[in-house]
Amino acid sequence: MGDKMKIGIIGTGYVGLPTGVGFAELGNTVVCVDKNENKIKALKNGKITLYEEGLEDLFHKNVKNGRLTFTTSIKKGVSDADLVIIAVGTPPHPVTKEADLRFVYEAVGEMADYLNQYTVIATKSTVPVGTGDQLEKIISEKNPKADFDVISLPEFLREGFAVHDFFHPDRIIVGTNSKRAEAVIRKLYEPFEGKTNFLFVKRRSSETIKYASNAFLAIKIHYINEMADFCENMNADVLEVAKGMGMDSRIGSRFLIPGPGYGGSCFPKDTQAMACMGRQNGTPMTLIETAIKGNQARKKKMACRILNMVQDISSPKIAVLGLAFKDGTDDCRESPAMDVVCELLQKGAEIIAYDPKALSTAKSILNDKIKYTDSLYNAAQGADVLVILTEWKEFKNIDFERLSQAMQRRKIVDCRNMLNAEIAKRHGFEYRGIGRV
Repeated sequence: MGDKMKIGIIGTGYVGLPTGVGFAELGNTVVCVDKNENKIKALKNGKITLYEEGLEDLFHKNVKNGRLTFTTSIKKGVSDADLVIIAVGTPPHPVTKEADLRFVYEAVGEMADYLNQYTVIATKSTVPVGTGDQLEKIISEKNPKADFDVISLPEFLREGFAVHDFFHPDRIIVGTNSKRAEAVIRKLYEPFEGKTNFLFVKRRSSETIKYASNAFLAIKIHYINEMADFCENMNADVLEVAKGMGMDSRIGSRFLIPGPGYGGSCFPKDTQAMACMGRQNGTPMTLIETAIKGNQARKKKMACRILNMVQDISSPKIAVLGLAFKDGTDDCRESPAMDVVCELLQKGAEIIAYDPKALSTAKSILNDKIKYTDSLYNAAQGADVLVILTEWKEFKNIDFERLSQAMQRRKIVDCRNMLNAEIAKRHGFEYRGIGRV
């Protein structure tokens, strides 16, 4: 293998691209493969296809030094590779909600013929438990001479912090029983030796860990959202309650932030898939099932809260701040903000929205159903109510004086508890947060 490896990455989305850039930065030769010709053309022309803080500079640096290349050819990505990482999408099936493995199976079926030396094939895509067994079977049947190991290498990159998380992982989990594959992965992650936790487990355990982790965090978010509703009814403050809970080291303070519900590319998909696997295998996941239902209802509840502020207006003008599912990313997949916007549109609201990074992504989904603008004050112009749906830091520094001059009515629904309620009220705003009195 030499000092560094040749790595093929199949898929150039929010997992594949940061992973490819990261491994290239560590000195490996990385070939990123994607069937989307337009995406590969853009990447070859130096145009990055998604937003992640710090990614663009590393992308340009490693393209320039030749360590990072892009192709639509799986053959180019796989031939002579020491490691192939599968990072294609596993979207939920529209009916059953189980993970759709079409793209994983296609990629593995196509690469089988080009495995011309010992190769470790790692699934970074979140796949149902037992998928590794299926992939082994597909490759062996198609190319009986192939010398390979299939391992599970779950990703734990947070969107918005993917570059940071790649270089500062809190854990590296590897599912394999093969000592040969383990040696390849230890070599791959040599720069992190002594700096993070390594856990080598059975492949099926590794495949379960990502689902179990994400489902647990989703439940935690749903729990604090229900607690926020309780606090509102009991004149308690959920931020104070969450702070007190978080001081308990058994609970911890993270993911105890109330809001409009969980979203993004992982939590909705992985909770649905975990619940589906539970039903299929006779072990119903009742907590997860409840969190899924509660989270769906949460977005409708937030829309009702907003509309209640302007119930005396037949077609209210609503200024929406934030369309991405969280700050630090342009990803709008399963975004609670987008779901709330769709609910508001169904009720006849007129919406003008601003997001620092996700406007073009949102536009590709909502088209001209809403208006888009390039600043929060433009969004607020003539609005009957201002709504914060994504926790971008710049929203914290709102100039209330300027806002009051721009808006038709001084009403704010802060679904992320970003603003200081007392200051808002001093400027004459009717303010409503989440779980606060």
